[in-house]
Amino acid sequence: MEERKDILWRVYLVYFFMCLFGATIIGRVVFIQFVEGDKWIAKAENTTTKLMDIEAARGNIYAEDGSLLATSIPIYEVRFDPNCEALNGNVWDDNIDSLCIKLSELFDDKTPTEYKRELIAAKENGARYHLIKRKVKYTQLKKMRDFPIFEKGRYKGGFIFMQQNKRQKPFRQLAARTIGYDREDVKPVGLEGAYRTELKGVKGVRLMQKIGGGNWMPLNADNEIEPEDGCDIITTIDVNIQDVAHRALMEQLKLHNADHGCVVLMEVQTGDVKAIVNLSRGKDGTYYEEYNYAIGESTEPGSTFKLASVIAALEEGLVDISDSVETGKGRYKFYDQVMVDSKYGGHGKITFGEALVVSSNIGISKAINDAYSKNPQAFIDRLYKMNLQQSLGIEIAGEGHPLIKNTKDKSWSGVTLPWMSIGYEVQLTPLQILTFYNAIANDGRMVKPKFVSEIQMRGKTIRRIKTQVINESICSKTTIEKVKPLLEAVVEHGTARNLKAAHFKIAGKTGTTQISNDKYGYYSKEGKSHQASFVGYFPAEAPKYSCIVVVNAPSNNVYYGNLVAGPIFKEIADKVYANSVEIHEELQQQKLIANSAIPISKNGSQKDLVKVFKRLDVEINVQSVDNEWAITRTGEESVEIQVRKIVKGLVPNVIGMDVTDAVFVLENAGITVRIKGKGTIKSQSIKPGLRVEQGDQILLELS
Repeated sequence: MEERKDILWRVYLVYFFMCLFGATIIGRVVFIQFVEGDKWIAKAENTTTKLMDIEAARGNIYAEDGSLLATSIPIYEVRFDPNCEALNGNVWDDNIDSLCIKLSELFDDKTPTEYKRELIAAKENGARYHLIKRKVKYTQLKKMRDFPIFEKGRYKGGFIFMQQNKRQKPFRQLAARTIGYDREDVKPVGLEGAYRTELKGVKGVRLMQKIGGGNWMPLNADNEIEPEDGCDIITTIDVNIQDVAHRALMEQLKLHNADHGCVVLMEVQTGDVKAIVNLSRGKDGTYYEEYNYAIGESTEPGSTFKLASVIAALEEGLVDISDSVETGKGRYKFYDQVMVDSKYGGHGKITFGEALVVSSNIGISKAINDAYSKNPQAFIDRLYKMNLQQSLGIEIAGEGHPLIKNTKDKSWSGVTLPWMSIGYEVQLTPLQILTFYNAIANDGRMVKPKFVSEIQMRGKTIRRIKTQVINESICSKTTIEKVKPLLEAVVEHGTARNLKAAHFKIAGKTGTTQISNDKYGYYSKEGKSHQASFVGYFPAEAPKYSCIVVVNAPSNNVYYGNLVAGPIFKEIADKVYANSVEIHEELQQQKLIANSAIPISKNGSQKDLVKVFKRLDVEINVQSVDNEWAITRTGEESVEIQVRKIVKGLVPNVIGMDVTDAVFVLENAGITVRIKGKGTIKSQSIKPGLRVEQGDQILLELS
């Protein structure tokens, strides 16, 4: 019995101590939670560290001449650690006054006394990450690095700064929507979005510590992984042409109180977009770039589509441009719908070609309907062969989808074919229409519009964007040769004769479209609404540029394409022509020949040039006797022969050379050559000095 009591006593004793131990633990937990909770939470926050991203400097976007279209401006947040170990003793006392004076002079927002009071309070409160100033410019930061105390750096002087990048467009509204933006939680727009991977670079990593107030302070810089800056992109945009197009469109939109409009100017052979403008009228009546209409707005093009109908009929051999068509007195009924011509009283009997020149709705529609009424799908198939049903696939997001109806569509009716032939019941964007007309200017070769020519890293080209061919030949050369004179006639004596230029020819087509409203159809409570357009190319005899102008909803009772869109086209064409020396270079050469007593030579082989000039007893000055290729400069009494360097791996400059020499040089460089015209080389499609890439093709234009 005694033994049993002894065992129980021992068990009770152990149980007591266990309960006491448990109660102690519970009491300690309660004490920590409710009494010392704030203390330990603050301590935990102060000891929390994690790796955080360092944003890379975003690449720049340049115009073709190197002008900045978009760049990142560094903005800094400056903070101070007044309690770092190195600031104990005399360092603080001897320099705090000077530091406060410098801060006051730099920012001019507080007196030196106020700064001193603020910094002393931060030191006494144990601050390790005190805010000095936000949105500090780089020039200000550079000065702060030399301030007393700060000059000792982050760990000896407590000087801490964090960089942020602010995106800016130096030219503001110029091509703003095409340049676009790339922001967090917002769908990227324009080139900023299309090339976001190349532009944004690679983020770095920094070890940060969480301190009081929820702020994060960078720790030892030795732990940082530096970010890699983004690449730069070189666009095809010419800022001078862009400015001309912007101003011309703006003035015309204001004149006609239009809702919105767009302009695109493109280089014929390469597809390089030299200017793209999109302007919308705001509630206050001012115009600005809000939406990229040229790329995204797919509408019924109207009369500019007639060219596609004419080409289709010519290709099938169903109609010729000399065939007659009776347009009557300007009114014709297809089933239950009446079609009218804009000319009061009609055009009477005209040829199919003249119907395009004077933009006769009835002339085009009757000819197409008669040719294809038994097999309308053949008309559609021919349009498809010209790639009109396909999106261009440009890199900028938001391209509007083209609509070319099929006979199997539920909406197809007896009037679809005649109305399609004049640009209704189809939909295309301005850029898609321009690409089609550009193909005509390019002898049938359809190229994809291009907005970027190169991607660079620290000035070195890492990728060159080549011209992409959509369709090598949208139609036969015979058809091209038939329609080109018709487009010239539109300007010479047709619907756009007000655009006729004195020194060069313009070819193109006007368009005046009645806009359909989703709710009211082609008529709204305010009456009819129209879209005016003109699309074409210049100089007509040797096309260099193509251009489209579209003005939507002009509201001052003037809405015809030649009167609203045409003047914009002409102003742009006049100024571009005046500033494009290569377009009329031949006239300058003729003047030199007429005024020079010494024969003018082409650039080429130095050995051959020296031999010829010596044979003609012409005095020459040779820059280098061992050079293979040379450039000649003809003076009044002698010829200077200068070195033309051909660098292996780079595209050579062959302008001014004979075709034979140029082809020899280029093919030795591994470049396939295409030639257009006769005479001396006046331009080359790939700029000299660019790196040669496998498969490069170059177009040489001769004077």
